[in-house]
Amino acid sequence: MQRKSIYGDQDPREMPAYSLAEAAHYLQIPLSTLRSWVKGRDYPTKTGRKRFQPLLTPPHTPAGQPLALSFFNMVEAHVLDALRRQHRLSMRKVREALTSVQKHFPSRHPLAEQRFVTDGLNLFIEAYGQLLNLTQDGQLAMKEVLQSYLSRIDYDPLGMPAKLYLFTRARRPDEPRVVVIDPYVSFGRPVLVGTGITTAAIAERYKAGESIEELAHDYELPPEAIQEAIRCELDLQLRAA
Repeated sequence: MQRKSIYGDQDPREMPAYSLAEAAHYLQIPLSTLRSWVKGRDYPTKTGRKRFQPLLTPPHTPAGQPLALSFFNMVEAHVLDALRRQHRLSMRKVREALTSVQKHFPSRHPLAEQRFVTDGLNLFIEAYGQLLNLTQDGQLAMKEVLQSYLSRIDYDPLGMPAKLYLFTRARRPDEPRVVVIDPYVSFGRPVLVGTGITTAAIAERYKAGESIEELAHDYELPPEAIQEAIRCELDLQLRAA
């Protein structure tokens, strides 16, 4: 409770904190894809244009302010990205599968809750698999991908996401959990685990000409941690290096 004092009665995990561009960058999701999940999009049919409704519900932003996502939205997008990587994502089919989960576990953020990791995950995979006519092997492959993404989320005692460990490489299950988003640390900016040092601060010093070795010595951190911080902030095209 004390941790929330600077935010008043608001949970910082529900507050607008990340622009669409920032969220797309840190989650390694194409901006156009993320925008369609948040705003929906039109699509053509034989009978005329129809519209996919959004999959994510961002927090309210004041008039004149740009749309921003919350930490919970970031976690939801992180999970949706696992489906996009495994299958061609159909928002309609994802929504139908989520409806099945919602019947059992009503929630504002079903993809983000701990309950989704247990029975909700199995319900979702079964429903989504049936909609796609997936075989048992296909559903197993989807579950393995989803679980590799879910393993990068820490939950609080109430079952809600507390931390999100970002991928900084190629989304391998064994990728190090070095960069984390914690809404209670550095206002939710990505930081190196256990330090509160933002990846942006490290990347700025690196771009200004300081070497990885100098930064590691200055921050008293392993060079590998400095490299992960820089990867987090680099353009997506350079992350595979």
